Amino acid sequence: MDPTDALALLMSPEGRLDPYPTYERLRAHGPVVQAGPVFYVVTGYAEADAILRDARFGVMDDALRDQFMPGWRESPAVLSISRSMLRTNPPDHSRMRRLAAGAFTPRRIAAMRDVVRAQADELVDAMLAADGPVDFMTAFAYPLPVGVICALLGVPAADRPLFRRWATDLTGVLEPEITADELAVADRGATELRGYFTELVAARRRAPADDLTTALVQAHDGGDRLSGDELLANLIVLLVAGFETTTNLLGNGLVALLDHPRAAAALRERSDLAPAYVDELLRYDSPVQLTSRMSTAPSRYGDVDLPPESWVIVLLGAANRDPRRYPDPARFDPWRAQIAPLSFGAGPHYCLGAALARLEAQVAFPLLLRRLPGLAVAGRPERRVRLTLRGHATLPVSVGREAAPVTVPGTRPGAAGPTP
Repeated sequence: MDPTDALALLMSPEGRLDPYPTYERLRAHGPVVQAGPVFYVVTGYAEADAILRDARFGVMDDALRDQFMPGWRESPAVLSISRSMLRTNPPDHSRMRRLAAGAFTPRRIAAMRDVVRAQADELVDAMLAADGPVDFMTAFAYPLPVGVICALLGVPAADRPLFRRWATDLTGVLEPEITADELAVADRGATELRGYFTELVAARRRAPADDLTTALVQAHDGGDRLSGDELLANLIVLLVAGFETTTNLLGNGLVALLDHPRAAAALRERSDLAPAYVDELLRYDSPVQLTSRMSTAPSRYGDVDLPPESWVIVLLGAANRDPRRYPDPARFDPWRAQIAPLSFGAGPHYCLGAALARLEAQVAFPLLLRRLPGLAVAGRPERRVRLTLRGHATLPVSVGREAAPVTVPGTRPGAAGPTP
């Protein structure tokens, strides 16, 4: 299949629901493929990793948005994303990232393990009390990460249910292609989120608290380190990115584990295996499938010359299944050596909350498997028709019956051991 046709298939509803076959069609043309006059697609792991770290590549800035997206300043959704650290380059990106990084220090993340475990236990208790099957996305995959990120931001618990629809609407703007109707929906979500955070910022000015919102408000009020637009945009992105990726990781990961019962049984018995399992789940079905970069200088990758102002789509989901990096890449295998997925990116824009997302998943999966040994899919899961953020809209499960914790000897991933 011609690369241009394969890319069109990837952007279609069919391609978005299951992108992996199309990735292989693109990979057949090489790790870097030209799909238009100044448009390139990257499927290779080494090439993706290098481009994301290469200072000659950045995210789309205002000048390029003016060129490729005329009228973007009239869109609340595009404007919100563009004023955040997600879509800015150094030095602005570095300045904003430093201000937010204090909430994600290794010490603070490690200290949250008990909080995450307690929240996860409460959610499982509620699942066990339900009469019949439950939607895992609504019952667990959404409330766990949204509770954690809202606690960091200082969002009242009573307000947390508001964010699921707002975030779902807004994140449509992260897709590589978006219709006018989809943009209108994204603008609605952005407008509602901006309104909420405008009120929260005002509340924190009146009564500061020990949370990230207060820290960012003080950074804005203390000088020119954070503009008003940047303050709101980064609060929105921190909230949305703080739970959307983890929600998808929990849903995608649970399906993969239930599809591989021997692997699930090993994790149920040995929760210390969770770090390797989570990395393999991130590789196997990444919650973030792509990111984009614009080149500022000539470069050469995969025997392809990339001129300045090339638009490069880095297919993280394809890179994670590059057979040159991972033998038999379509097989779920938490015993792989040196699992290093690109699901959170690499380089300056490496996901600020990656360690927190990993922690939540490392706590959640063993707990779910131990407390709900009869957990099973209880209907047809519904995928979201999204490519960038890959996840489920619904995931019906039956919870079975709770079992007592079990601890038995086992084999750590990376050593000789059972095949999942």
